[in-house]
Formats: sequence, C-alpha cells, structure tokens
Amino acid sequence: EVQLVESGGGLVQAGGSLRLSCAASGFTFDDHAIGWFRQAPGKEREGVSCISSRGRSTYYADSMKGRFTISSDSASNTVYLQMNSLKPEDTAVYYCAAKLDSDHICTLYEYAYWGQGTQVTVSS
Repeated sequence: EVQLVESGGGLVQAGGSLRLSCAASGFTFDDHAIGWFRQAPGKEREGVSCISSRGRSTYYADSMKGRFTISSDSASNTVYLQMNSLKPEDTAVYYCAAKLDSDHICTLYEYAYWGQGTQVTVSS
C-alpha cells in the first residue's frame, strides 16, 4: 500500500521557518519524483517544489525560489521541504505527492499518490 505521510506543519510568525517531512512507503522510492503542493482556502492547488528520482533535478515555483529548499534521503525514503522567510501568503495545506519520474517533474495532474496534507499557518 502506497503511503505518504507529511509532518512538520504548524503556526509560525512571518519571517520564520518550518521544515516539512514526507515519509514515503509502498513503492520504489528511487523510481519516483516527489512533489510538494499547497492549497489555500478558495484557491486551486499549486506546485511548490518537486524533486526527481535520486535528487537529480529540482523545481521551484517562482515565489519560493531562494526561500524554500527541497531535498531527499533515499536511505529513509523521506523528502524534506525547508521553508525560510515565510510570509502570510504561504499559509495553506501542504501536500506531498509521488509519481513515476518523467521529464516534467512538477506537473500536478501526473501525480498519482497523495498524502493527507499538513497545515502551515503564517501569522503577520
């Protein structure tokens, strides 16, 4: 059974940091791209950052570049999202997702497996 379990969300003040974790199981981790997506109330789900299999390439949405860092640990089948300089507009539910690796590592509709999400709230 495929499982993606997010953790690390919470409440933080603007300018603060959080590190999200995504623990993956039930599939071959090294064959899959892992992505972080987020959805704020009343908005569509959007891509935040994605990493290809074996960490060979990464993608960041423009508004996250320079603030967020994605990394993966194949020994523990875990992907991390370090979020620094958080802003109130980063408030959302953050989801971890997995798909077989391909050239377009952050195309939302290609992601077949999803976690339950973790809430990130940034206060001003």
